[in-house]
Amino acid sequence: MMEASDPAQSPQATTEDPRAANRDKFELELEFVQSLANPYYLHSLAQQNILDQPAFINYLEYLTYWKEKDYARFIHYPHALHHLDLLQHAQFRSEMKKDEWREYLNQKQYDHWRTWRDYPGISTNVASTDPQETGVQSQQNAPFG
Repeated sequence: MMEASDPAQSPQATTEDPRAANRDKFELELEFVQSLANPYYLHSLAQQNILDQPAFINYLEYLTYWKEKDYARFIHYPHALHHLDLLQHAQFRSEMKKDEWREYLNQKQYDHWRTWRDYPGISTNVASTDPQETGVQSQQNAPFG
C-alpha cells in the first residue's frame, strides 16, 4: 500500500514536461480541425446542438489560428479550413442541422476532389500514345516551355 507522502504520487511528479504537453495539444487540435472537413461530422455536431453552445463557438473562433501559414501547412484536408470559416457564422451553424446542407456540402466536396486536377487542354485519355490524339502539345508549341 502506498503512503500519502510517496513522491511518485505528488502533483509535480505526474505533470508532463511542457514540450510533450504542447505536442499533445497540437496533435489534438490538428485532428479536431481536420475532422471539420467531414460534412457528416458537422451535421452530427449540429444535430446534437453542440454548434449552439457558446463555449464551443468560442473554441471554433480560437481555432482560426490554424489558417496561419505556420499551422495551415499541417492540414491535409483543406476543406477543414473552409468549413472552420463557415462555422464562424451563426446562420451556417443552424443550417447544418438540415440533411440538405449535409448533402450539399458533401456533393460540393466530392465535385472539388473529382475535378481539381482537370485542366483545360489536357486529356485524360492515356490509352493513346499519339500526342495529337491526347491533346499534349509539342515542346516547341508549349506555352511555358
